[in-house]
Amino acid sequence: MAKKIAVVTDSNSGITQAQGREMGVYVLPMPFMINEEVYYEDISLTQQQFYEKLAQGADVVTSQPTPDAVMKLWDEALQDHDELIHIPMSSSLSGSCQSAVMLAKEYDGRVQVADNQRISVTQRQSVLDALALAEQGMDAAGIRAFLEKDKLNSSIYIMLDTLYYLKKGGRITPAAAALGTILRLKPVLQIQGQKLDAFAKARTVSHGKSIMINAIRSDMEKRFGGADTDHVRLQIAYSHDLDAAEQFREEVQSHFPAFDIHMDPLSLSVSCHIGPGALAVACCMKSV
Repeated sequence: MAKKIAVVTDSNSGITQAQGREMGVYVLPMPFMINEEVYYEDISLTQQQFYEKLAQGADVVTSQPTPDAVMKLWDEALQDHDELIHIPMSSSLSGSCQSAVMLAKEYDGRVQVADNQRISVTQRQSVLDALALAEQGMDAAGIRAFLEKDKLNSSIYIMLDTLYYLKKGGRITPAAAALGTILRLKPVLQIQGQKLDAFAKARTVSHGKSIMINAIRSDMEKRFGGADTDHVRLQIAYSHDLDAAEQFREEVQSHFPAFDIHMDPLSLSVSCHIGPGALAVACCMKSV
């Protein structure tokens, strides 16, 4: 008889608490320190409240869930399940994955932590893949091995509206930020399994969108088997500006008319480093 497997992730996946309940997924809320007070994403901090505090110049710092919070959620999940697969945000972007790996050692193999180097809409896809694999009868260790083998089969390209938050977080020098602002450059960043890296500099928003669409098409064709629905899934993510995101989705759809494009707000853990007004396009190779 197949084991009953629980799927656990964190709020960086873009899966809300309500969506998690609908999907049958346990979602660990990520904590934030805002002006030295602790908030939890989608529990005591909404997307709207987060951007209001950001606009007010609040000091926003990402934090890791406490060991107690992680183990409490795992214990709850294991009451009704034989094993669980935990899918945190990429270990390259946070220490929470490595912490979870250490905590899992207390569970005699019943807890498997998949470090599959994803965040936001691509992390969400890993959760959907895990649900499908559990449904097929795969155990938690098998799902973990599958997801880790699949970890580099996704891409995200993000165009920023402002350099202010990268400068504030020490990600770029004040001089580079000032020059970029004067020249009105729109930086395009990429996440290719590892860290958030520079990809290109766009002169205008439309130029940036073209760069991202061309980059995602290239990845589909050269890395993932083809720019079609048999080989890849396509996603859009954004920070705060839903109208701009809807417009971008229409533009992406015109280039890839056959795709059902999923769209989510970007994880707040990413947004606090890049600010509002960012647009992203992502794809994942179909593996399940």
